[in-house]
Amino acid sequence: MHVHILGICGSFMGGIAAIAKSLGHKVTGSDSNVYPPMSTQLEALGIELTEGFDESQFSPTPDIVIIGNALSRGNPAVEYVLSRNLAYTSGPQWLLDNLLKDRWVIGLSGTHGKTTTSSMVAWILDYTGLNPGYLIGGVPENFGVSARIGDGPFFVIEADEYDSAFFDKRSKFVHYRPKTLVINNLEFDHADIFPNLAAIQTQFHHLIRMVPENGLILSPSDVPAIEETLAQGCWSSRQCLGKEWSSQLLNKDGSQFDVIHNGDTKGTVTWSLLGQHNVDNGLMAIAAAHHAGVTLPDAIEALAHFKNVKRRMEIKGVVNNITVYDDFAHHPTAIATTLEGLRNKVGNARIHAVLEPRSNTMKMGIHKDTLANSWQQADEVYLYEPKEMGWSLKEAAAQSPVSSQCFNEVEPIVQLLANVALPGDHILIMSNGGFDGIHGRLLDALSKKI
Repeated sequence: MHVHILGICGSFMGGIAAIAKSLGHKVTGSDSNVYPPMSTQLEALGIELTEGFDESQFSPTPDIVIIGNALSRGNPAVEYVLSRNLAYTSGPQWLLDNLLKDRWVIGLSGTHGKTTTSSMVAWILDYTGLNPGYLIGGVPENFGVSARIGDGPFFVIEADEYDSAFFDKRSKFVHYRPKTLVINNLEFDHADIFPNLAAIQTQFHHLIRMVPENGLILSPSDVPAIEETLAQGCWSSRQCLGKEWSSQLLNKDGSQFDVIHNGDTKGTVTWSLLGQHNVDNGLMAIAAAHHAGVTLPDAIEALAHFKNVKRRMEIKGVVNNITVYDDFAHHPTAIATTLEGLRNKVGNARIHAVLEPRSNTMKMGIHKDTLANSWQQADEVYLYEPKEMGWSLKEAAAQSPVSSQCFNEVEPIVQLLANVALPGDHILIMSNGGFDGIHGRLLDALSKKI
């Protein structure tokens, strides 16, 4: 079958492409921006890519067109598909029809931590010989690729609440039908899609309705938004972080902790990750893998060998004892927990926090009243304001408990940091985009100062 994918270079759609290719289909695709690393990964798989959405890409005519959720009416390729009555579907629906319906699906959901926890579960299952399939919205360092079919019964998937396609406004995850479901947390986000938290809770309850009676729902205890959602109806077993599962930190930074199940200490995880949020992610991963049959000692041993996902506190370089990190944090809660983890690791060393508020929710100003408090663990804050911001970051800087500066261009941030950073400092760059190559530019500028 010839599968053509519109919007192929996104992490999710790129994963769909890799899976379709592994299933033996001919796969082609297009996107508005075709560039590495996704373009090179797809081309290495023998997938032909087209830049843009010209009608010529439909010759020869594909058997099915998978349309990504970034595309909408008015797009030339979308209009061609509709006008010619070509068969089309969404990525999540195609995944269900062609793969998930026959698997034990482990879905990892929540506002934060989906990518990391998904990667942990996939690694635990892989480390213990279960060879799972997975589709993750990032690149797990233990695997090097974001998706694979696997040959075991298990399929691990990052269960995203974003919408499926322009013709299917349900959340992606309602197509996944998990037997094991993790809900890490639940906050308001994706303001371009959802009007309020209640609308997101409705989608989460659609997901909960699909978990079978012999399935398992894992979540933290006493989180009001989650409890309210489950109170709408829950027909599956449930275990909670804070009840059946808990941890005891042996190092303040979260790099070593005991795993406690039903009141008994089952072992100690020693790893390279930082922060209480990652300890919680790890516990949920252990619990999910345990539901799939992995023993607790094996799961704990596996996490000791877990490497974090790219762009999650990833060290991009160290110059003159100045460490530069890249992190995907783009929501006040994620910014705060990331900085807290780094602070607990580095103690009193100076932390320079650099933030690009790139998400649609952030640009709309939904979090402008809570943003300043999220970076209070930093010593200095540098804010990049994109041109399309619907409000001024100077408002957040004025509320900041620490020194904060706003910039309209990246280069002044690079030059200022290169001048003020001292040996022993830590520079944490947070963005869910490329941030105009700031990481490499900064490392280069720091090198020239030696």
